[in-house]
Amino acid sequence: MVRVGLIGFGLAGQAFHAPVIRGVPEMELACIVERRSSRAREKYPDVVVARTVEELLADKEIQLCVIATPNDSHFELARTCLLAGRDVVVDKPFAPTLRESEELVRLAAECGRLITVYQERRWDGDFGTVKKIVQSGRLGTIVEYECRFDRFRPEPKANAWRERADQPGAGILFDLGPHVIDQALVLFGEPRSITASAFCERETSRVDDSFDVCLEYSNSGAGLRAMARARIIAFAPGPHFLIHGTKGSFLKYGTDPQEARLRGEDLPRGTDWGADWGEEAESFWGTLSLVGEPSVKVKTERGDYRGFYANVRDAIEKKAPLEVTPQQALRTMRAVMLGHKSSRERRTVGWEEAVE
Repeated sequence: MVRVGLIGFGLAGQAFHAPVIRGVPEMELACIVERRSSRAREKYPDVVVARTVEELLADKEIQLCVIATPNDSHFELARTCLLAGRDVVVDKPFAPTLRESEELVRLAAECGRLITVYQERRWDGDFGTVKKIVQSGRLGTIVEYECRFDRFRPEPKANAWRERADQPGAGILFDLGPHVIDQALVLFGEPRSITASAFCERETSRVDDSFDVCLEYSNSGAGLRAMARARIIAFAPGPHFLIHGTKGSFLKYGTDPQEARLRGEDLPRGTDWGADWGEEAESFWGTLSLVGEPSVKVKTERGDYRGFYANVRDAIEKKAPLEVTPQQALRTMRAVMLGHKSSRERRTVGWEEAVE
């Protein structure tokens, strides 16, 4: 049994960590750090609720600490937990800077502890489907890949730290960028260069609320370009995935249904989430169009975010290699920071360029 301490009980802690941790066999949500309110005690009366990280760390049997707090606190909290001899999961992004992220990886190695970043969207059903199609070679040589998140929020959320200009790690490129960029890097590896624009679509925005990031993989000007995009003013969303290759195309609308269920009121409470968990309605299945063949609907793979924590559990117990490695986490952070640099300097930046 891996005993887990969750630090932070905002949206991330409530929707994306607590229920998922409790859904994994041989994992126990033993403690939640919630500094002021009583939401954790109301939702999980059987779990110890602490007001400070020190209280959590006083329980020596807690092996894994999960950081689900605002981005500017990730570095210090993760550092504290590593020095206390605990394994650590950090919600994305790793930290507000690449230097801090690298320091955490160095410290984890020095302490002999596991550290990883919560890239649960590798366990999205639609990404699993795309991964299978890309690896199958059915599309031929892929020349264009696009993944985008479209939302419709005409006004910023009041008092949201992600939308405050004085908050390190704020803005949508730090928020959604690690998801879509990580997926592109999993599929295609490190690019040659990055061209990006992080911008505001709303007049009232104080930090970037939309972005375009182009990962370029060829020196000749021809070849693969992987696009990661997000929009905040998109009442009619575009395709979530769009892939063109020399033998055909794949097009898919709609995002994985797990997020909506986890953010709703009817949260799963134990390890039995039902046989239909992560199943997507047929109306949202993607379309595969191959040269010389009729277009067909492709059933979306079943998504399950519990796969992330099940792998962490197995890695801690030395039963499996870690799937989201520290090196991959640093790679994603490098891409996010280079995206900001490209946008700020309005130019294409090389993968090996200095970030800060």
